[in-house]
Amino acid sequence: MNLSIRNQIPGTVTSITPGEVMATVKLRLDGGRQLTAAVTEKSVRDLGLAEGSAVRALVKSTEVALATGPVSGLSIRNQLPGTVTGITTGGAMTTVKITVGQGDCKVAVTS
Repeated sequence: MNLSIRNQIPGTVTSITPGEVMATVKLRLDGGRQLTAAVTEKSVRDLGLAEGSAVRALVKSTEVALATGPVSGLSIRNQLPGTVTGITTGGAMTTVKITVGQGDCKVAVTS
C-alpha cells in the first residue's frame, strides 16, 4: 500500500480500551516510549487489533506540533522527546527532521 504519510512508527499494542464508537489503543514503541491512538471500534475489528499486535502508528507531518520543552495543560497526550537533525526550507513549507528514539520523524511546518 502506498501512503503519503512519512511518519510510520513501529510499535506493539499494549492495551485496548473499548468505547461505544471509539477505542483507545495504547502502543509501546521501539525503545520503550508509549503512544496512544483513538480509532473506531470497527477499525479495531477490521485490523484484528489485540494486545501484542505489531502495528505502525501513522502520523501526518502536518499534525505534529513542536515545543522546546515539556508541555503541560494541553490535551496533547502524545509527547515524544527528540532532537532536530535537519531543516529544509522550501517555498511553501519547511521540513524539520527530528530523531525520536531509534527512528526519525519528519515534520512539515508552514513558513
